[in-house]
Amino acid sequence: MNDQKFALILGASGGIGKATALRLGKEGWSLYLHYHQNEEAVIEIINALKDEQIECIPLQCDLLEEEAIEKIVHSIFSIDSLIYTSGTSSYGLLQDISQTEIKNQMKLHLEQPILLTQRLLPKLLQRKGSIVYVSSIWGETGASFETVYSAAKGGQIAFMKALAKEVGPSGVTVNCVAPGVVNTTMMGSFSEDERQSMVEEIPLGRFCHPHEVAGSVSFLLSKDAKYITGHVLSINGGWHM
Repeated sequence: MNDQKFALILGASGGIGKATALRLGKEGWSLYLHYHQNEEAVIEIINALKDEQIECIPLQCDLLEEEAIEKIVHSIFSIDSLIYTSGTSSYGLLQDISQTEIKNQMKLHLEQPILLTQRLLPKLLQRKGSIVYVSSIWGETGASFETVYSAAKGGQIAFMKALAKEVGPSGVTVNCVAPGVVNTTMMGSFSEDERQSMVEEIPLGRFCHPHEVAGSVSFLLSKDAKYITGHVLSINGGWHM
């Protein structure tokens, strides 16, 4: 029996996606690596895993485009796990956010994960696979100045819980990880004073590292987590409980 495992990582070029790809690759997973513009990051992943002889298949597309889901689905031959890490936050007062940005946030964080999962479910059901969505602490608690992002991530969590009940009898697990502040390039828009102010609110006194989120994703895909489904694994240093 072929025990080769395939994982599709949406947003593999981002900080969390890249760390997850490297972690899973070193664990022997074959990888579909989705990216939008940052091809260099995906090449770095492939080069880093070259000695491991890991099969890496790059998939380029803009998830905001209508044909994105079809393009991805038609590139997938076998899949055991779907990891959705794609997304960007939208920061500002609600009345200042454009309708286009609201629609883009909902599409990127909610509509496209739902549609992609729907299309890939037959393959995941066949393999009794696993799904992990990288949500956010704000999907659990909400955040001022990130109202639309919070709503989209909250919807992602609600969808995960409902889907877990639906596919559980077929042996597929569905979970979310909900990081707090992760030390990635997305934090570059904040000043040093703003960053320090956030650190002071976190009981563990620091930001999360991408590899810590990757470790949590790895656990939820492992045999040790086959009895965990419909769960939100919070990774926030005790910031919100």
